[in-house]
Amino acid sequence: MNDFDEKIRDYNARCYQKSGFTHKLTFWKDSFDSIPVYDPEKNGHMVSFDVPEGFSQVEWYWVDEPYVYINILEKSGLKYYHVVEPTLSAYEKEILERTYNDLKDILTLNDIQEDCDREVILVIKALNLFKRYHVPLDVRSKYKILYFLRRNFLGFGRINALMMDPYIEDISCDGVDIPIYLYHMKYLNIKTNISFNEEKLNSFVITLCQRSGKHISISEPLVDATLPDGSRLQATLGREITTRGSSFNVRKFRGDPITPIDLIKFGTCSLEMMVYFWMAIENGFSAIFAGGTASGKTSMLNAVSLFIPPLSKIVSIEDTREIMLYHDNWIAGVTRSPISKTGMGEVSMYDLLKSALRQRPETIIVGEVRGKEALTLFQALSTGHTTYSTMHAGDVQTAVNRLQNEPINVPRVMLQSLDILCIQKQVFVGDKRVRRTGSIVEFSGIDPKSGDLIINELYQWDPAKDFFNRNGYSYVLKRIVQKRGWTEEMLQNEIENRLKILEYLLKNNIRGCVQISTLVKQYSTSPDAVMDSIEHETLEDLLESSL
Repeated sequence: MNDFDEKIRDYNARCYQKSGFTHKLTFWKDSFDSIPVYDPEKNGHMVSFDVPEGFSQVEWYWVDEPYVYINILEKSGLKYYHVVEPTLSAYEKEILERTYNDLKDILTLNDIQEDCDREVILVIKALNLFKRYHVPLDVRSKYKILYFLRRNFLGFGRINALMMDPYIEDISCDGVDIPIYLYHMKYLNIKTNISFNEEKLNSFVITLCQRSGKHISISEPLVDATLPDGSRLQATLGREITTRGSSFNVRKFRGDPITPIDLIKFGTCSLEMMVYFWMAIENGFSAIFAGGTASGKTSMLNAVSLFIPPLSKIVSIEDTREIMLYHDNWIAGVTRSPISKTGMGEVSMYDLLKSALRQRPETIIVGEVRGKEALTLFQALSTGHTTYSTMHAGDVQTAVNRLQNEPINVPRVMLQSLDILCIQKQVFVGDKRVRRTGSIVEFSGIDPKSGDLIINELYQWDPAKDFFNRNGYSYVLKRIVQKRGWTEEMLQNEIENRLKILEYLLKNNIRGCVQISTLVKQYSTSPDAVMDSIEHETLEDLLESSL
């Protein structure tokens, strides 16, 4: 159960080899040895919790064993999210506060090597302080205090457990003394037992923004930022613009990104649809992924971007970083707010897009189109650049209307440069809220008589059966045949091969981003080797040898 032990001993083994560092490491090691391995049977459990009267326990699960677990409670049909952490006595709280304040002063970088583990250094210096205080602390007390020090210095303070919970997608604090609400993958919107008073909430919001490299103040009380772990942060400070007090919202970054295999497994789209995207993206056809809030637009874009040819030069443009690619030849651009009240220093999406066009990219990815940058994007489309983006629109007609009217104003004649429009939806299947690809349509030109766009709806989701229907023949696949000089038989052979590959990945639960990216690269260079490895069930060995 003692994760510090292994980390510090590994750290010492590396650092003992450095000249002039042995004496210091010996001192630190002696400090560490002053705390034995934590044994819950011998030293007592870290956490305990009694279900309140009137509530029933639905389930519980660890998020940081043995320190923190989550209790899902139910009362009168409503679910509640209860974070259970170690409870400190008044004496332990006093030691924690003293140690926390002293560590603020003594934690410096001048005596820390580049490859040091920050957690190891924090623990060692805290243990040194325990020795210096000469206060009696049992093993469990030391570990409880160390947990809170790690949580507050290296984690996200009171919301650290929420950030560690893999089932949480969204964390929302609406104001002073208001419980934090979550979007839970299993229980949807749910209330927690965590809230902040005014002073602590203001301080916490300022800290979150500082950790994101942004400044927030009463004069500039709105901030959009990206946290160090990649999560999106939107924060407000004070009561001038949010009358219930400071607020923050965290859209959690998934450390293990969603891949095409995950989308098939979730039922977001079918195997055949994913093969279609693979074929289209590999051959340079452009797409926009549209949908409502939290409908899975960016997740879909991230997943299918793994099919972009591995050596293509890619430029991505975003307000806040959400796109995650596994391509080396990739420039990741992010906008910047003005550095003065006159607007000086601002770098907008439009500026980044204009700059990207001078960098000779083969693929341009724009996080979301919402303004004049869309016109530049379609100009890039018209000049032969492959582009991918997302936008807010619930259906095909709404997407077309948004693109043609204020403030985007893309001329209809330029819309025909777009190849694919994919509509994402958040819907209910039974009593479960899920994400589905509502439809995939192809733009195949403009009717010369009416002037209307010619749209081919290739796939459509049937909500009654939760099934994806295919309607007719694909213009994109037809153009791939012409572009590659294939016969219809060769096209069908390619489709069948890719179906076999995805089916194999699905069956064997091979879903990692690196694995799929490597597979796409392998198939583009040696398709016969990949198909042979699938036939002999040795694909894992092939991928491992290629990493």
